[in-house]
Amino acid sequence: MQTLPVELLPWIIEFQPLFSKSVWPHAKVLLVGAILAIGKRTVTSCLRVCGLAHEKGFQNYHRVLNRARWSALAASRLLLRSLVAVFASSGELICGLDDTIERRRGPKIKAKGIYRDPVRSSHSHFVKASGLRWLCVMLLVEVSWAGAVWGLPFLSALCPSERYYEQLGRPHQKLTERAAQIFKLVARWLPDRVVVFVADSSFATFELLALASGVPNLSLVTRLRLDAQLWAPAPARQAGQVGRPRLKGERRPSPQQVLEDRQTKWTKVELEYWYGGGKREVEVHTQTAIWYKSGEPPVRIRWLVVRDPLAEFEPQALMTTNLDHTPLQMLTWFVRRWRMEVTFEEARSHLGMETQRQWNDSAIARSTPILLGLFSLVTLMADGLMKASGQTVRTAAWYEKTKPTFADAIASVRRCLWSSWHYSTSSANAEVCKIPRSLFERLTDAVCYAA
Repeated sequence: MQTLPVELLPWIIEFQPLFSKSVWPHAKVLLVGAILAIGKRTVTSCLRVCGLAHEKGFQNYHRVLNRARWSALAASRLLLRSLVAVFASSGELICGLDDTIERRRGPKIKAKGIYRDPVRSSHSHFVKASGLRWLCVMLLVEVSWAGAVWGLPFLSALCPSERYYEQLGRPHQKLTERAAQIFKLVARWLPDRVVVFVADSSFATFELLALASGVPNLSLVTRLRLDAQLWAPAPARQAGQVGRPRLKGERRPSPQQVLEDRQTKWTKVELEYWYGGGKREVEVHTQTAIWYKSGEPPVRIRWLVVRDPLAEFEPQALMTTNLDHTPLQMLTWFVRRWRMEVTFEEARSHLGMETQRQWNDSAIARSTPILLGLFSLVTLMADGLMKASGQTVRTAAWYEKTKPTFADAIASVRRCLWSSWHYSTSSANAEVCKIPRSLFERLTDAVCYAA
């Protein structure tokens, strides 16, 4: 494999301590090959684009995924540390939490299940999909040169189906139980930072809210049902009062009742970024309350109900475990969560997610988190290239594009990799460069078989 460019080498060398001396060269080839490959992200395509199509020891590259001993959690921690240092050195860390379905079939893929397809399904139409369910955590940060908030994945966990656990004779681990493990893990990785998790209604459970409220540097922002049962704090205990202390006070109006009450006082809030881009003014009403579950300590929450003065979207309610959060913060952070869907689509379009063909359990559990993490690694590499040489945006006479997207980011990284493998014939004529025959054939092969 040719020498890597100096601009990208530090980000790749960061992960070298995770691998043994014999495994690291093969892991490095797969990493670079996954960036350069177009189309499927199989081990074969990674070897071909790196000029190793005739490598007799090709099985050693497969063993990086299915046999080699290295920690995916340690890699996630290193990636998170780099993302925080570059994109979020101060302030709250906003982390999006969501699950996605990787469409995979085959009798050898044991952890697959039948799930609701979130893309093709609607409120009135249910579509099933066979595949693997992944719970992904992304750092939702603003990328300055892109002029937008990006979702940068750093940790992905496989959530096998209930049938898979039955075959192993183990109790089924629910999606929310995996989310609780992730909460604890990220809070332990970042003890000195305030972490705010943003999730949809699937994670609006009492157990997760209680966990988030019990960790000092952690909070959870999620949806709240409009018909939720809310309570006032327990009244102060009187002197000489007998019996067990009360855990909750009187019943509070639900968000739906507050929405229908004509006496409700609404506050106008303007968001800098709304779904689809652009500013948006909405009306909000916020209160604090107690969420109570029988047999459990109560959880204090701040909730708000949001309505549109133009009546273009249905009213909705949000809640947070941090009572100091303002309605503007809650709305801004929750809107950021939709950037996760963009990241999933970009990973499928530009990083070949769902095109892997591994059947080994270990390789399956590693390949998808690697591709999702590669989205963040490419963004880190592109950040240095964009700041050093300026924005690189692909434009045309019929399309004026002002800000780079991930397609431009990965193109700049690929361009840097390819350009490091040729040399100029003359220092006085930089327009002419000499390309080795082997590199020319690899470029031709990549272009001819792009589809």
